[in-house]
Amino acid sequence: MTEKLKKVAVILNGFLHDFAAGIWLAAIAAIALIHRMHQAQHQEIVAVLNRLEHIFFWASVVAMVVIMATGAGRTFTYVDNWYGVDAERVRRRMLIVKHVVLFSAFGAGYLVVYPLVFH
Repeated sequence: MTEKLKKVAVILNGFLHDFAAGIWLAAIAAIALIHRMHQAQHQEIVAVLNRLEHIFFWASVVAMVVIMATGAGRTFTYVDNWYGVDAERVRRRMLIVKHVVLFSAFGAGYLVVYPLVFH
């Protein structure tokens, strides 16, 4: 793979990672909003809303898989010491902290929406 093509692949991978993260968050928010529409609705409408919740839930799972796959790709692309040894050490530590927080957000998101979708 040429150097230029490698740079393009790294940029596209990062874009897909961030885009999938946005889709995941939007799907989780959509599930919460759709579920709030259930109150005082006819059974036919509730059935459609339930189906929409399922669609958004499985779309969020696909987005999460894309996030994990592209995140794994990012792990191997940011291995150079761009900012110096000390700055890289701090940057990597902060990346670990960030991802612990984000994994917690993934877990919390599914803990909240799973019972809404599969009730």
